[in-house]
Amino acid sequence: MSPTISVKDSSRQRRPGSYQHPLEVMKSESPPLDLYEDRHAETVGGDDREALLQEPSSRPTGSPRGYRAELGSILLLLFLYVLQGIPLGLAGSIPLILQSKNVSYTDQAFFSFVFWPFSLKLLWAPMVDAVYFKRFGRRKSWLVPTQYVLGLFMMYLSRQVDSLLGEVEGKSPDVVALTVTFFLFEFLAATQDIAVDGWALTMLSRENVGYASTCNSVGQTAGYFLGNVLFLALESASFCNKYLRFEPQPRGIVTLSDFLFFWGAVFLITTTLVALLKKENKQASPSREETKGITDTYKLLFSIVRMPAVLTFCLLILTAKIGFSAADAVTGLKLVEEGVPKEHLALLAVPMVPLQIILPLIISKYTAGPQPLNTFYKAMPFRLLLGLEFAFLVWWTPRVKYEGGFPIYYYIILLLSYALHQITLYSMYVAVMAFNAKVSDPLIGGTYMTLLNTVSNLGGNWPATVALWLVDPLTVKECAGVQGHECGTTATAELCTKEGGSCITTLDGYYVESITCVVLGFAWWLFLGPKFKKLQDERPTSWKCRRTS
Repeated sequence: MSPTISVKDSSRQRRPGSYQHPLEVMKSESPPLDLYEDRHAETVGGDDREALLQEPSSRPTGSPRGYRAELGSILLLLFLYVLQGIPLGLAGSIPLILQSKNVSYTDQAFFSFVFWPFSLKLLWAPMVDAVYFKRFGRRKSWLVPTQYVLGLFMMYLSRQVDSLLGEVEGKSPDVVALTVTFFLFEFLAATQDIAVDGWALTMLSRENVGYASTCNSVGQTAGYFLGNVLFLALESASFCNKYLRFEPQPRGIVTLSDFLFFWGAVFLITTTLVALLKKENKQASPSREETKGITDTYKLLFSIVRMPAVLTFCLLILTAKIGFSAADAVTGLKLVEEGVPKEHLALLAVPMVPLQIILPLIISKYTAGPQPLNTFYKAMPFRLLLGLEFAFLVWWTPRVKYEGGFPIYYYIILLLSYALHQITLYSMYVAVMAFNAKVSDPLIGGTYMTLLNTVSNLGGNWPATVALWLVDPLTVKECAGVQGHECGTTATAELCTKEGGSCITTLDGYYVESITCVVLGFAWWLFLGPKFKKLQDERPTSWKCRRTS
C-alpha cells in the first residue's frame, strides 16, 4: 500500500530466494594467484547430452551437532541480516519524507529505481561467488569490504543528507542525487546479501543449515523495522511530543543524519570484529557448496531463459502485476499527501507482523499440491477489487480529517483494508514461489529458482515505477482566481501562484490510474490467466535444462 507498509515485492519480498549458487565446485588445486575465478569441467550424461551436475561423493563425517554448539554462528548470521535490513528500511522511508515535502510523482518514480538492485542481483551474483581471495576467505573477501564501504558511506551521507533532502533553508530536495546515492546504498546491501547467503551454507553444519533461512527472515525483518518504522517514529516531532516527551520540542528524538552516523559506526566496528575473529570453514564439502565458473553460469542462465515454457512464464509474470501497480505504489503516498502522518502509516506495519508470519504457513497448505497457480488465479480478482477500495480510501481521507488528525475508526478501517490486501498478496506470492520451486530443475535448483524469482520481482518493480511516473501527466489542474493561466507544468503553476491564483486539481491522475489498472488487471485475468494456469500442465521435461557440451 506504500513503500513503507506494503510488501509489494519490496525489501524482503523483492528477494524471496536467497542466492544459493549450486554451480560451484571448489577446485582441489590452488591456482598460482591468490585472487582467482573458480572453474569446473562440465559433466554430460545421457543420450540427450543433458548438462548434469555430478553428485559429489564426499559426505560430511562426524556426529550430528545440535544448534547450541553453533549458537554463536547462528547469532552472527542473524546480526548480519539485521545490518542488511537497515539500508532497506532507510530507503523505504525516503519516499514518505519526500512526499511530505510535496515533490512530484515524477520524482517519486525516478527514486523508485532505488529498489531495483535486489531484483537484479543475479546479474553480478556469479562474480561474487567465483572471485575471491582464498587466504582471507571466500565470503569475507566480499562481505568485509562491502560492509566497510557501507559504514563509511553512511557516515559520509550523514553529513550530506540534510542538504539532499532540502532541510537547509531555501533548498528543495535533490531527487537525482538522492536516487544515485541510495541506489548505490542498495547495491552494496544486495552484494552483502549474496555474500551472507553463501556463507550461511558453510558457516553452519548440515544439521543446522535450516536455521539460515530463519536468520534471514527474522534478521532482515528486524533491520527493516529499525531502519523504517522505528526511525520514522523517532524522527517525527509530533509523535515524540505526544508519546515520548513531557515537554514539546520542535524536532524528533533523532534525525536522519544522527541515525546514519550511528549505524555507520556500528557497521565499521562489527565488520572489524568479523574480519579479525570469525574464520571461514575452508574445508567445506563440495556437496554443500559447489562452484562453477562465471562464464558457464551466465551461459546456463541464458539456456534456461530460452526454453519455451520458461520464456512463456517470464512474459506472463512480467505483466501479471500491472493491475496492482497504482494501488501498491501510489496509495500510501496519496494518503500522506492527504494529511495522514507518515509515522502513523509506518506504524500500521507493526500489527501486521504476526499476520505476515502466519499467512505463508496457512497458504502453503493450498499451494503444496500439483497446481499451486490455482491459488494465484483465485486471489487475483480480490486483490484487484481492493485497488478500487484503496482509491475510495484516498477519496474519503480528507472528508474525515479534523483539526486534531483522524478519528480512531479511520485507522481501524485502514488497518483492516491493509490486512485484506496482505491476505491476497501473500496468496499470490506464496503460489508463485511454490510453482517456481516445483518446476525448477533440482540439478541446478539454486540458479534456476533464483532466475524465476528475479523475473517475478521485476514484474512488480517496473509497473510500480511506471505507475508513479504517470500520476502527474494524467492529473488535470486549473488556475483558480486568475484568468488566462494554467497549471499544467511546474513553471506555469508557479506563475499562477505568483499572480495571486491557486492551482486546483480537477482530475487526479491517481484515480484514472486506479480504474485503468483494475481494467487491465481483469483483462489479464480473463485472457492470459488461464494460459498462466496451463503452465502447470506442462510435462516435467519442458522445464529441464538441456545444454550441449
